[in-house]
Amino acid sequence: MYRNTYIEINVDNLQHNVKQILEKYPEYEYYFAVVKGNAYGHSDKIAKYLVESGINYLAISSLEEGISLRKNGITAPILCLEPIDIKYIDECINQNITITVHSLEYFEELIKKEINSPLKVHVKIDSGLCRLGLNNKEEVKKVVEGLKAKPNIILEGIFTHFATDGIYDSSWDNQLAKFKDLTSEINLNEIPIVHLGRSQTLLNHDKIPFSNGIRLGIILYGYNTTPKPLPKGFLNTLRKWKRQYYNRKNNVSKTITNIDIDLKTAFSLYSEVMQVKKIPRGSFVGYGRIYEAEEDMYVAIIPIGYADGFSKRNKGRQIVINGKRYSLIGEVNMGMLIAKVDETVKVHDKVTLIGEEIPMIEVARYMKTSIYEGSCMLNSWIPRLLIKNGQVVEIDERKD
Repeated sequence: MYRNTYIEINVDNLQHNVKQILEKYPEYEYYFAVVKGNAYGHSDKIAKYLVESGINYLAISSLEEGISLRKNGITAPILCLEPIDIKYIDECINQNITITVHSLEYFEELIKKEINSPLKVHVKIDSGLCRLGLNNKEEVKKVVEGLKAKPNIILEGIFTHFATDGIYDSSWDNQLAKFKDLTSEINLNEIPIVHLGRSQTLLNHDKIPFSNGIRLGIILYGYNTTPKPLPKGFLNTLRKWKRQYYNRKNNVSKTITNIDIDLKTAFSLYSEVMQVKKIPRGSFVGYGRIYEAEEDMYVAIIPIGYADGFSKRNKGRQIVINGKRYSLIGEVNMGMLIAKVDETVKVHDKVTLIGEEIPMIEVARYMKTSIYEGSCMLNSWIPRLLIKNGQVVEIDERKD
């Protein structure tokens, strides 16, 4: 770690979240931790701590991610949610990676291949997201029956993915109905794992009776994205009535929004001040001369920029130094930021860019994006320090 710009991951908080979920929602048999995208930017090294806490399946999006987990000593089952090229199936078998069959064409390629060792497979159903998956009941039947008949293929699971939370729209209900229709010619009871839901399905809906698995994504990392109740007021009362009318008119199923679950975020981004200088009134700060000092003022230079995945959309937002908020000024540079500060700020002072004092959700809203992108966009070469019981237990410091 050659510059003091780093991410801290609070492992205790992640494990706390898993325990909260398992205690509040004990009715599932399979709890998938979605650790794709370097565990939403948290580092895939957290996987073993999730498994320690009760997670019994991991979900990823590429074979590279699965191999990385295996190299980290993970022995738990791993499902790749996205298709893996048929030419790498032997590597999936060697690494014990469960694959997804997402189309008739992929299935037909797979059954032509000679498979000499057990390969676990999950079938993806497109119930309305219009992304990956089968969306024809005859094809679903053909694929399921064909996989069952193929030597050394283990049809372990079937799943879909909901496009919305289904709180203020009928999409969730329509997708559930479509899943039932698309699978109506097969026996779901003969498939060991049926997983339809994600974090918001868990929080906002009663358990789907025939499902026994749940995929946990953003909830693991400490976020409940359920819309908050509208504040009191005449206009918001009208909005509430309008939503209720829509839900009744469209037969939207009952949803749960008053959720009592204690989640803790785990992600913090820190840097340090590498220079402080006083500049006179009338000076222009940074590229393009877009910020003009209206008075004599102090600026602090901080070593992180858009080459690190720290987006230029952060321009103008606040950071924290020594418990006090300051604003970023000028453009976000490739490897540096400039903040307007005061005379109390000194070289080597710690800078909080995201953390308890500047929550990720605040940063994401400022950048007009989601908390998903907010953590994933920061490059993997920024070291991740895994903290447990107040001590660094691992450092994920990549060079790629």
